[in-house]
Amino acid sequence: MPRKTRTDKPDRKGGRGRSTSMEARTPRPKPKIDFTVDALDYKNVNLLRQFVTDQGRILPRKYTGLPAHYQRRLSLAIKRARQMLLMK
Repeated sequence: MPRKTRTDKPDRKGGRGRSTSMEARTPRPKPKIDFTVDALDYKNVNLLRQFVTDQGRILPRKYTGLPAHYQRRLSLAIKRARQMLLMK
């Protein structure tokens, strides 16, 4: 049985359903990080509380805007502070 082919195939240049007008996205603003990686310590509770919700959940990178290595150290520091009963 022969393969059915579509004659009205969409153009592949658009990709993922984007409009053909090629509108450029505005880049996400980079956050101003006013602390160093060394400041991300489990004893620095005032800094860590800025990245935790009222329910105690760690904010994701999407909302904090931190680089990946900062976010990993941040989550580790928050978890250690919880274990030491410094944070909720």
